[in-house]
Amino acid sequence: MSDLSTNLPPVLPPVSPVGSQPYHGIDAADDEIDLRELFTVLWRGKLLIVGVTLLFAIGAVVYALSLPNIYRSEALLAPASEAGGGGSALGGLSGLAGMAGISLPGGGADKTALGLEVMQSRAFIEHFIDQHELLVPLMAATGWNVQTGELLIDADAYDAANETWVREPDPPRQSKPSAQEAYEEFRKVLAVSKDKETGFVNLSVEHFSPIVAQQWVTWLVQDLNNVMREQEVSEAERAITYLKGQVANTSLTDLQAMFFELIQSQTETIMLAKVREEYLFKTIDPAIVPEQKYGPKRALICVLGTLLGGMLAVLLVLIRHYAFKPEESV
Repeated sequence: MSDLSTNLPPVLPPVSPVGSQPYHGIDAADDEIDLRELFTVLWRGKLLIVGVTLLFAIGAVVYALSLPNIYRSEALLAPASEAGGGGSALGGLSGLAGMAGISLPGGGADKTALGLEVMQSRAFIEHFIDQHELLVPLMAATGWNVQTGELLIDADAYDAANETWVREPDPPRQSKPSAQEAYEEFRKVLAVSKDKETGFVNLSVEHFSPIVAQQWVTWLVQDLNNVMREQEVSEAERAITYLKGQVANTSLTDLQAMFFELIQSQTETIMLAKVREEYLFKTIDPAIVPEQKYGPKRALICVLGTLLGGMLAVLLVLIRHYAFKPEESV
């Protein structure tokens, strides 16, 4: 029996494709981060890390201590209840009243939403600042003296002795703040929020002085109720004048009866507006002079400043090591 192995062809080694390099495998360790090397780099740069972190920590503490205290006073308001009874009785006249531009008692208009928009409007705030002379405490105050209760005024912005503005802002701003600039600054300290479930409104003001913050909140509620009352009375009086003219110009008994009912509803509106002091919003929890500051959060500022310094220091050490690391010879 002959040996079959002598008839088999010789086994040739595998041939690589033309132009390809021999396969030696991938060293997975080259793509991984060497934690030991990373720790060594950070340990060598520990002095830089400690120094930069300490520098940022000191800077954060100095900055936090330089900030004046901010006090926040707030009030909880509820929409004043509408006078009931007139809406159902005058339901059939709503179309006629709408054509005449007359609002009936108990109508569908959301007076609460309207009042909130009015309070945050430019016209209302500008009039509010001018009426109560708030320009100086709003635009020139820099702090509050706890012992005397007086505001600290920036002498570079306002000369209290001569009662003149001496600041030098960039154009087009002028030395005396304009109504537009005062409105923008006031909107920064005013906060209004409405609870959709209960309808309650939270009104708050922030200022250097807790006394000023409490006064502004109280004045805002009072002025808003007065403005909305005056608008309602003025509209009702114009409506009565118009309806009386329509009564005189028509001879139809049915139309005259409807006009008299509309006049009666507008008269009720005027009466209720003048009787009710808190016309639009009723104060549930009035504004008080806060004893504790609202801000700044000095501890948080110090912690964030220290963390920022530590992260920046680590980043500098890593950049210094890997960016200027000599290339390894191949």
